[in-house]
Amino acid sequence: MALRVLGVTQNMRTFMRGVDMIKRYKSAATLQKTLLNIPATQVTKLDNGLRVASEDSGASTATVGLWIDAGSRSENEKNNGVAHFLEHMAFKGTAKRSQTDLELEVENLGAHLNAYTSREQTVFYAKCLSKDVPKAVEILADIIQNSKLGESEIARERSVILREMQEVESNLQEVVFDHLHATAYQGTPLGQTILGPTKNIQSIGKSDLTNYIQTHYKASRIVLAAAGGVKHDDLVKLASGSLGGLEASVLPPDVTPCRFTGSEVRVRDDSLPLAHVAIAVEGCGWTDQDNIPLMVANTLVGAWDRSQGGGANNASNLARASAEDNLCHSFQSFNTCYKDTGLWGIYFVCDPLQCEDMLFNVQTEWMRLCTMVTEAEVERAKNLLKTNMLLQLDGTTPICEDIGRQILCYNRRIPLHELEQRIDAVSVGNVRDVAMKYIYDRCPAVAAVGPVENLPDYNRIRSSMYWLRV
Repeated sequence: MALRVLGVTQNMRTFMRGVDMIKRYKSAATLQKTLLNIPATQVTKLDNGLRVASEDSGASTATVGLWIDAGSRSENEKNNGVAHFLEHMAFKGTAKRSQTDLELEVENLGAHLNAYTSREQTVFYAKCLSKDVPKAVEILADIIQNSKLGESEIARERSVILREMQEVESNLQEVVFDHLHATAYQGTPLGQTILGPTKNIQSIGKSDLTNYIQTHYKASRIVLAAAGGVKHDDLVKLASGSLGGLEASVLPPDVTPCRFTGSEVRVRDDSLPLAHVAIAVEGCGWTDQDNIPLMVANTLVGAWDRSQGGGANNASNLARASAEDNLCHSFQSFNTCYKDTGLWGIYFVCDPLQCEDMLFNVQTEWMRLCTMVTEAEVERAKNLLKTNMLLQLDGTTPICEDIGRQILCYNRRIPLHELEQRIDAVSVGNVRDVAMKYIYDRCPAVAAVGPVENLPDYNRIRSSMYWLRV
């Protein structure tokens, strides 16, 4: 009887394993089908060169925005900060709308109007009901073409930006990344901060703002992107009516090559409780074929902080070491891309006495990526990267942002199923190859703020960027 029961149990287990496999195959097929059936991103180019791109999901809300190929990289030392200043001035009234009228109009629609500036892009966008998309497009077009730029508003925003700079200076992660860019791209536009130096903020006037608009706000450098409940043909008509008069740029935007310099900057402040450190090598640009393998390598290193559980059970080697040996409070790897260059590295926060041990473990993990990374680790990183990619596209605003950025960077939006296939195609050999190319025996850029006396000097850090083994 026991044998019969045992046999039935074994048969049942075999059957259940088969069911589980069928479920897995079904879910995989469903994922593929889902990715293939996501609404296509339609792109239309107007006569003046402005691109209109949208994804219609049939939702009751929509996000629509203007992505402009101009940021702090388009500035020089004298006008550094003007792009961000212009972002602040955008909502201070236009030729036909006072600031109060603009704010009331947006509030009455129940919409949200926002903007941000990065090193290579300036963005103005609105989230609203689908039926209000025409009004949102008209408001956005009015903002970038007819901003009043009044002297009193400029003076008021000057003090607002100076206060914002004080807030940014209290965010040590922002401070460290600004220092990292300043040392890695020293003497080039990418080394400048987005907000600009205090002396520039105090001197920027209407002529500087007007000159920047006339130079960079050209139709061929602008993308009108939308996601949610929006009809592409209707959006094209709206763009033709509201933005068709924008001047087309005769020449492509001048992109000054920004050389990477292996170097360091340390701001020692023993009054701070924790050390904040970033170390990075030069990565690749958006369109480089090495970008996907570098993203996988970046995901493999991962991120961790003390609030997470796991300890010895963490999949990431660095997270496991950090938890077991109390190396740091948190760390996060990053892969920051620009048009022709990038920063690939890690940022961590640790106790003053742990700087050396944490950096040793980081560089050991980097060398392991170059030489001994395993198939299982790469497979896990690929799955995690695909999951993160899908989770980040949850809502009309992140989808709209993805559309606008990709049209500017790639001149097309890469379909999700294509991106998934490109990630799946990354092998262990690809990860080792890009790690050897970008990390092994390369001069890193280092930025450190806080009690960093125990951080090894630059020559020691540089000498740990390779292994000599028999």
